Amino acid sequence: MGLFERYLSLWVALAIVLGIVAGTAMPGVFEAVAGFTYAHVNLVVAVFIWAMIYPMMVQVDFLAIKNVGRKPQGLVLTLIINWLVKPFTMAALGWLFFKVLFAELVDPVTATEYIAGMVLLGVAPCTAMVFVWSHLTKGDSGYTLVQVSVNDIIMIFAFAPLAAFLLGLSSITVPWETLLLSVLLYVVAPLIAGIVTRRQLLRKGTARLDSWLQHSKPTTVLGLLATVTLLFGLQADRILDNPLAIGLIAIPLLIQSYGIFFLAYFIARKMQLPHNVAAPAGLIGTSNFFELAVAVAISLFGLTSGAALATVVGVLVEVPVMLSLVAFANRTRHWFPAGPAET
Repeated sequence: MGLFERYLSLWVALAIVLGIVAGTAMPGVFEAVAGFTYAHVNLVVAVFIWAMIYPMMVQVDFLAIKNVGRKPQGLVLTLIINWLVKPFTMAALGWLFFKVLFAELVDPVTATEYIAGMVLLGVAPCTAMVFVWSHLTKGDSGYTLVQVSVNDIIMIFAFAPLAAFLLGLSSITVPWETLLLSVLLYVVAPLIAGIVTRRQLLRKGTARLDSWLQHSKPTTVLGLLATVTLLFGLQADRILDNPLAIGLIAIPLLIQSYGIFFLAYFIARKMQLPHNVAAPAGLIGTSNFFELAVAVAISLFGLTSGAALATVVGVLVEVPVMLSLVAFANRTRHWFPAGPAET
């Protein structure tokens, strides 16, 4: 591992601190950045996430993706965890903590909004940053791409009715522009760029491709760090103004995140999946499509609502949690049968 990857936890911690300090010291700068938004998607964040994903898309052997269908167990596991387990455990944990355990600490209206924000996170599986987590566990990039793509297709049809059911609403307005633009920016655009770049590099030989991939590694990590810094800078005031609320929301989110990962990971172990499929399967279920969740929370409950705050806490929790799970997955590689480098 290179210097950036080896000390990634330290760099992320510094990026979090830098984001909060900068957001507090220069609120005008971050307000200006927040203004570069279309359909609730911040275009500056989109550029940083694109920088993260593009080098990994170049790694994908697109001609080999068809082989995923020959061994679909990992894909089936991902879909079951994401759509039949995760939304319901998230709703159950939200109810347990804010209607029972924390009932005396939070007023009923705010508690209901916190639960709503958690539910919106639960029904929005990750689209973008999961490519980074898969990359850090040496996951099968082709398999990960298929898992994310299938989730995106299902989300288009299932997000609205599932969120409406769990929120107890007769209908829910999905910001389709947010959903479609995010998929376009975070999956389709870097995918097309990856296909074109890979073809151009392979014309000069596999050595040229390997050299390009090696030199592009820092781009992924720098994109991640820039994204983290910006996200924390944009939310600095909320983080500092609501420390107790953030702590209360973080507890069930932490339980949900670790619980979903270990459930998927140990089922994958029982299924004898190779590690480069098992690790991404667990990580995809744990990570969230926070852009969509935040956008829906704001449109339904308002910018300053408890629901919007809960979705923001989802962002705060996700990066440290995912880094810890990446470390765990890498240390338990020997639990799984050896698989091919790529399907």
